[in-house]
Amino acid sequence: MMPQGSTFTTRPQLAGTFGMVASTHWLASAAGMAVLEQGGNAFDAAVAAGLVLQVVEPHMCGPAGEVPVIGFDAHDGEVFVLNGQGPAPQSATIEAFGELGLDLVPGNGLLAACVPAAFGTWMLLLAAHGTLRLREVMRYAIGYARDGYPVVPGVSSAIGWAAGVFTGHWPTSAEIYLRDGVPPAPGSRYANPVLAGAYQRILDEAETAGSDREAQIEAARRAFYEGFVAEAIGGYLARASVMDGTGERHAGLLSAGDLAAWQASTEPPVTADYAGLTVCKTGPWGQGPVFLQQLRLLDGLALGEAAPGGVDHIHTVVECAKLAFADREAWYGDPAFTKVPLTDLLSPGYAAQRRALVGRSASRDLRPGSPGGAHPRLPGFVTAPPRPALAGIWSGEPTLAHSGDTCHVDAADRFGNMVAATPSGGWLQSSPVIPGLGFCLGTRAQMFTLTPGLPNSLAPGKRPRTTLSPGLAMRGGEPYIAFGTPGGDQQDQWALSFFLNHVQFGMNLQEAIDAPAFHTRHFPSSFWPRESFPAAVDVEDRAAAGVIEGLRARGHEVTVSSAWSLGRVSAVASDGGTLYAAADARGRQGYAVGR
Repeated sequence: MMPQGSTFTTRPQLAGTFGMVASTHWLASAAGMAVLEQGGNAFDAAVAAGLVLQVVEPHMCGPAGEVPVIGFDAHDGEVFVLNGQGPAPQSATIEAFGELGLDLVPGNGLLAACVPAAFGTWMLLLAAHGTLRLREVMRYAIGYARDGYPVVPGVSSAIGWAAGVFTGHWPTSAEIYLRDGVPPAPGSRYANPVLAGAYQRILDEAETAGSDREAQIEAARRAFYEGFVAEAIGGYLARASVMDGTGERHAGLLSAGDLAAWQASTEPPVTADYAGLTVCKTGPWGQGPVFLQQLRLLDGLALGEAAPGGVDHIHTVVECAKLAFADREAWYGDPAFTKVPLTDLLSPGYAAQRRALVGRSASRDLRPGSPGGAHPRLPGFVTAPPRPALAGIWSGEPTLAHSGDTCHVDAADRFGNMVAATPSGGWLQSSPVIPGLGFCLGTRAQMFTLTPGLPNSLAPGKRPRTTLSPGLAMRGGEPYIAFGTPGGDQQDQWALSFFLNHVQFGMNLQEAIDAPAFHTRHFPSSFWPRESFPAAVDVEDRAAAGVIEGLRARGHEVTVSSAWSLGRVSAVASDGGTLYAAADARGRQGYAVGR
């Protein structure tokens, strides 16, 4: 049975039998629920919500970003993963960056753009697992882009933060996001008619393909990757050279041909068992297996005997995270280009070896293991440097200046389907808006290393090892819970705390989300400038009395964060015919809906 809760929470855990949608923005959740009400399934709802997120959270995701998806389709009874990460352009080589005098891929601008993957992945989810027509899932995003939506404080803050760059260096972004040089005020109504026009043209071209649902979806995909969208992107990049975080102007490497050569694809999940559940994640082109490695390590450490949120609990989880993320740095990469020893990394024997490294004091070293006896090699990174002169907008990750980055959506329906998706990239501060399209390119290539010969070394056509990490857990062959959060490197820490709170300590979904959060920044960041902070732990100031002092006594470098600042988790669940949902009050915009 799903725990029903016994403590005060910011909002109730929702329960019903018809359908549930939870996301990082209430308008996206409402759009997904509207789709369920008109007869769509969870996958239709996720697509509608995801497209709305591209409009209403433009500082967190966009059509040219990426979106890994993990779901359970009741029709065939299988868990699937959609590869929603676009690869590096064919012109993107380590040598090309060397000729520019760069040893890191910039965190923004045009050089870091990979093939846009978000739109194509949503189209694959709709075609392969949805039931509704394109118009029925696109109309909400088109409507909000055309007619406007209330601006949340984060959008206004992000535009204001980037306004000087827009006016000084990226005029196409200023045209979209500034009015007389001023960002939209929080609560004001803001529209992006250029984006609405691009969406509407995609829909119009799709419907000229005839009445067949699948043919319309494919025509929409072609309009983006082979038609007017690809032409606009290719044409802009052929002539543009813009300022980026290096302090210099650079042209991009992406071409229209790169878009035409790519399609989203389906692959099986990577899994591990824990507490009677089979937990499913993406492959090692994402950081999802880190979640599974942490579960393997924790499985032998009697975590359930520690008080949740206490010193022993946080110390143990943090020390296991350090070990798992060190392995991420040494071993994870696109498995189409490198042999990732996943079987060894997730084996009980390897976990036992690594578990022995967890001591009573905080470790300060980055300690990757030797799965199968192989010798680890690490990419270059920097240890807690002073902020560069071009900090702020020039940093690669929105988390560095705002509370969270990326978006998330979960959906479950009465038919037995369940899905989690984590859209990200192509945020408004990443690169200039493409003229005529109303959105910008992503910067995911910043996650590659330019050190040759490593699993995550840059190569043409290769996927960068992303941080995006939706999760799904099965119980007895049926979908039990879908969950995730924004947060870059913190995703598989915030989501893990939620998961353990629920599965290990019996909290209901909302209690598990609302519990005080924490994470470590011990390992190298995936984002430019790839800095690390040995032994650093961030803890919300709502932690129980004595926790912060206790962690410091064990050698952790504790930063006390404000009360509701770490995470934006959402989740849906199914238990014996009843559906549940919850969303994070952090950020003051995520909501769950359902009945």
